[in-house]
Amino acid sequence: MSVRTLLSKRDAAVGCLLGMAVGDALGLPYESLSARRAARILGPPDRHRLIFGRGMVSDDTEHACMTLQALLSTAGGLDAFERVLAGNLRRWLLLLPAGCGLATGRAVIKLLMGFPPHHSGVYSAGNGPAMRSTILGAVIDDPEQLRSAVRMATRMTHTDPKAEAGALTIALAVRSSRLGESSPEGFLRLVRVQLAGLESTELLQRIVSAANSSESTIEYAARRWPGRGISGYILDTVEAVLHAWFQNPLDYGSAVTSLIRCGGDTDTTAAIAGGIIGAAVGLQGIPPDWLHALHDWPRTNAWMESLAESAVAAVESRSRQRVLRLPVCGVLPRNLLFLAIVLGHGFRRLFPPY
Repeated sequence: MSVRTLLSKRDAAVGCLLGMAVGDALGLPYESLSARRAARILGPPDRHRLIFGRGMVSDDTEHACMTLQALLSTAGGLDAFERVLAGNLRRWLLLLPAGCGLATGRAVIKLLMGFPPHHSGVYSAGNGPAMRSTILGAVIDDPEQLRSAVRMATRMTHTDPKAEAGALTIALAVRSSRLGESSPEGFLRLVRVQLAGLESTELLQRIVSAANSSESTIEYAARRWPGRGISGYILDTVEAVLHAWFQNPLDYGSAVTSLIRCGGDTDTTAAIAGGIIGAAVGLQGIPPDWLHALHDWPRTNAWMESLAESAVAAVESRSRQRVLRLPVCGVLPRNLLFLAIVLGHGFRRLFPPY
């Protein structure tokens, strides 16, 4: 039996972030469509279909980048991490992102009104916190520090304990994938310990269901969520993503495309699965044509790679690195262009085939 060579943390973090970005961009045109209608309108998710064969990222990747920026500017210290991440979220909303979950939007508005991060969250179990926890699992080694960082990143927007339990599960999946520990049995033992004290009974049952299934992810999702696809409820998202990971622990393309073919919240599920498997396979495990067709200035592939590398260096050295900010003069027009493209896709959905 061959033994897989583990990536360095730097390569794992880069693979995680770019894996998220590519999955996000591939899944974005299919978001909120049923599996049947998505296939009829767009065809198979074998290439970027957002605009002329190119891909752009949504809030899933943007939140991962903001989380890394907070780690970068605080050298991984959690005392200031919550405050800096809250500031990043305020700035992000002011620059008019085209996509924003309802709970996240309400929470960030509360931050803009002056609420402190530990009082800004709203009671919701949406999957928004998983966007931020995915990259945390690639950068932070210590389980207790990881748990604390996930708690801070979750509760400033979502206060339902199920949201924190789901976000922590995703962070642990990324950490396990990075360390070469992707067996369903081992992961179940880990989460049973780490989720102690959280509202996790239903979540654990769902993880067991995903771990014990011999179906393909598409078959599993069709049985579990017939017709509507995978929802933005965090327990649905975690269950589906873990199933795809268990079935394809080192096959980035199969895991990501299978989730997109399930329908529903396709950009988020594909982004999270892409981050989990990207942390194991690195850039070399992501199909090159998907990676090279991702064009999203000013948040370029090179910028994201540099951000991931710098965040790892900051956490490992416990010293602050130069914060990599995107220019406002670039982000705002990019967001307006992105909004126009998304509206164009929405208009197209008004017409057949249904």
